[in-house]
Amino acid sequence: MDHILSIVLFAPLVGMAILLCIPSSNARAIKWWANIASFIGFLISLPLVFNFDHTKDYQFVERADWIPTLGAHYHLGIDGFGLLLVMLTTLVGFLSILSSWNAINTRLKEYYSFFLVLQTAMLGVFMSLDFLLFFVFWESVLVPMYFIIAIWGGPRRSYAAIKFIVYTLIGSVLMLLGILTLYYLHYSQFQVYSFEIADLMRTQLSSTVQWWVFWAFFVGFAVKVPMFPFHTWLPDAHVEAPTAGSVILASVLLKMGTYGFLRFSVPLLPDAAKNPTVLAIVSLLSIIGIIYGALASLMQKDWKKLVAYSSVSHLGFCTLGIFALNPAGISGSIIQQINHGISTGMLFLVVGVVYERRHTREISEYGGLLKIMPIFTLVFGIAALSSMGMPPLNGFIGEIAILQGAYQMSINWAFWGCVGIALGAAYLLWLFQRTMLGDVKEKNTLLKDLSWREIAVFAPLVVWAFWIGLNPQPYFRILERPVAQIVERVHPGYYAERHLPNPLEQAAPTATLR
Repeated sequence: MDHILSIVLFAPLVGMAILLCIPSSNARAIKWWANIASFIGFLISLPLVFNFDHTKDYQFVERADWIPTLGAHYHLGIDGFGLLLVMLTTLVGFLSILSSWNAINTRLKEYYSFFLVLQTAMLGVFMSLDFLLFFVFWESVLVPMYFIIAIWGGPRRSYAAIKFIVYTLIGSVLMLLGILTLYYLHYSQFQVYSFEIADLMRTQLSSTVQWWVFWAFFVGFAVKVPMFPFHTWLPDAHVEAPTAGSVILASVLLKMGTYGFLRFSVPLLPDAAKNPTVLAIVSLLSIIGIIYGALASLMQKDWKKLVAYSSVSHLGFCTLGIFALNPAGISGSIIQQINHGISTGMLFLVVGVVYERRHTREISEYGGLLKIMPIFTLVFGIAALSSMGMPPLNGFIGEIAILQGAYQMSINWAFWGCVGIALGAAYLLWLFQRTMLGDVKEKNTLLKDLSWREIAVFAPLVVWAFWIGLNPQPYFRILERPVAQIVERVHPGYYAERHLPNPLEQAAPTATLR
């Protein structure tokens, strides 16, 4: 298993290099190779699952000098949290490219090349154990996503693409200032320059410094989530992006923000993270996002914009779970991040299917699709039930864990979470009723049901949704150690005080970062 992470990380770039050698005139060969390359990328990531040991910390670690004079290293590794996000990225990346077969017919080589570059950048974010390396991959995501929206997007694609990149760049600048603050404070204490996350964890920070660095990180990560009120770029980006762009944006890119909170903000800055003022502000913004996103979804006439606003609501649950700062809330948040990638990815694919056939996203243009597209209706129903958190599907597991964690912090948090769940069911059922039931409009009578290729796109996500819903214990098991480490950083002695078994003490000796 030597260098397995590097192989997974750079496989899409190798695929892109071969893609560039295919003549632009051979559209079929370009499509076939892009799909094969992305599928190979998924296949070579599977050994990570089969060889992962949930009793250890970071695994498959690789380390080499990069810019030693700056204390920057090529340092990769994943724990249980990283594993789930890497697998989500490789699977959804492949399905996004597969879904583009009929949707994209211009500048194919550039389109698929940008997707493969984007794949590597996203994987690098979730694998990096060096802060500078992380930031390089973080910024690298912007370029391919900008062009995917700006070139292959809808009528207002230029506006949406610029808005996306401006919001993200502003957040990134503040995050970089926070990183440099930690970097120089570490040097002042140890006389060694280092961007290593493990080294920065040992840096002693005053409450004041933690406060300011926390908010610098907060803006960078909150924009990416996106949390209210930093969310306004999201509906435009989703609506104007091509279907595959919307899928990868919702399923993976938004998780970079929640990943940042859990990997950096909370464990690096524990005093700030548990500050009552911080908790009050973050919980309020999360709850506003939950309710506002759901109400905005209820008011939408555009099918895709409805799904876009639902992401604001669902990610509000994820941030609420993170800042519950207890095992139930954090575990639920991580699982819900994966759930959101599955369910919302399916919902955007559903919109893409009808848009390819009718070239309109107006909800009023549809109705009675159950009678002419029964397989499609079944898939849409599963996606909707998954998104609204109905058992035995995946959404139920994440939401119930988040509510448990939220209740331990405040009954008000849990109450508003329940209100958000009820509103989520309302807008999804209302959407399903308006589009799938009733009389068939004349323009829809000749619509074809899902093709075998489209079924192949949905099938892995449907299976994964039921798998998590019916057997969630393996997911909680691989998250025990990373969650316990976060909780112990914020609340030392948490498990001992509550007489709970501590995964950090029960497990085998840990793998070191060095």
